[in-house]
Amino acid sequence: MNRIFAIAREESRLWLRSRLAQCTLLIFALLLAAVSISTSLRMSEEHRERSEQQALAEETFLSQPDRHPHRMVHYGHYVFRPPPPLAMIDPGVDAVTGQSIFLEGHRQNTAMFADARASADLGGFEGLTAALVYQLFVPLLLIAIGHGVFIREREENTLAPLLAQGVTGIQLYAGKWMALAGVALALLLPLAMVSAAAIVRGETLLASLGVIGLYAIYLFVWCGLILLVSARVRSRALSLGVLALFWLASALIVPRMAVESASATMPAPGKLETDLRMQAELREVGDGHYAGAPQFLQLQANLLALYDVERVEDLPVNFRGVVAEAAEADLTEVMNRFAEERMDLEARQARFAESFGWLSPVVAVSAGSRALSGTDLATHHRFLREAEDVRFDFIQGLNRVHVEQLDYIDDMNRSVDAESERRTRMSAENWNVLDGFSFQPAAADERLARAGAPLAMLFAWFLLVTAGGIHAARRMQP
Repeated sequence: MNRIFAIAREESRLWLRSRLAQCTLLIFALLLAAVSISTSLRMSEEHRERSEQQALAEETFLSQPDRHPHRMVHYGHYVFRPPPPLAMIDPGVDAVTGQSIFLEGHRQNTAMFADARASADLGGFEGLTAALVYQLFVPLLLIAIGHGVFIREREENTLAPLLAQGVTGIQLYAGKWMALAGVALALLLPLAMVSAAAIVRGETLLASLGVIGLYAIYLFVWCGLILLVSARVRSRALSLGVLALFWLASALIVPRMAVESASATMPAPGKLETDLRMQAELREVGDGHYAGAPQFLQLQANLLALYDVERVEDLPVNFRGVVAEAAEADLTEVMNRFAEERMDLEARQARFAESFGWLSPVVAVSAGSRALSGTDLATHHRFLREAEDVRFDFIQGLNRVHVEQLDYIDDMNRSVDAESERRTRMSAENWNVLDGFSFQPAAADERLARAGAPLAMLFAWFLLVTAGGIHAARRMQP
């Protein structure tokens, strides 16, 4: 063990004496710090703004004056998805899926207002985040300083004396791995600091440690791969070329293949086609604006029989409100079915794309990072479902006011009689059917479970490259 530590210490001293290594480390350290701070500040500001906008939207809705409840159905309401604390590391899908949804009767709107300010904040590199730096650029740094660790011993004719002195290839491999892994761990310090800031903002310790552990395993994969290639080849140029080619394939080619393959294997129908099919079904249901539509004749007959009256005017409830309530339930059932079909397809595409993590550690770590940070597609889908629950509840609450508190005759005549119109204006106290909305990240154990597959992929990569490196070290020759 003393020999291993001595080898690691000497390797580290050699890097510290190298101006190239020093400058490279300094540049990457500054890049990591700058991007981490910039992303942290941006996500903190986003969280504050969205929370304030959510409070303002609720206050605006509740402060509306007396009016017909169906006007409030169409007045609508906004809900916002604030970024979770660990979005300071990996904003995930937030930038492309939108941050808010407008909720209104008879329809489901998509998320909107995707954040585009990162482009201005980072000089046009809108995708430059702490996660991306660790996923793409830190491996390049490790390649730059570590691609020749064994080749240098051969070039300087020090490998044969080391082996002759009783130093085994395994000990040499372990010492150099420890030195390179030490550099990787040192580069994780900015990530640890951001994770600590996330804990201060309410993140759990388990999730924060999970993110740090994920990136530690990922960088160890690269350490093992670099040492494996350096032990197997005898030329610095060849070692650097092989590692650069692997980085290019892993970071750029395979992720693109994953996306294209997922789209080709499980193609999604066009939005126009889907909307046309859904609108056709919605027209059959009816939106409830016309109580005399054929779709509601059976409902009318059932109500007349239930209350044993002959005319809707004699019902103890407002038939127009009953129609609005029933129509909204039927419309929502249709819209939810289409929404679940779309989300199920998106989830299957995402899982298929993530399976390419067996071919690329970059794909695996990016999927795990989003899952642990609470910024993955599953989180966005949960936001859509929770927003829909809020929409349906407050729309049906307003419809219930329509049913129970509005006189049917006044409701029918409100467009032609000013007095009837006045009486159909319900008190603003009825708008409290709107529940407060506060979207929270999933529990840490749930996020860890979603990151289980990517973690397994990275661990498999780590075992593979480590086993290959140990095998190469055992057969090492001067």
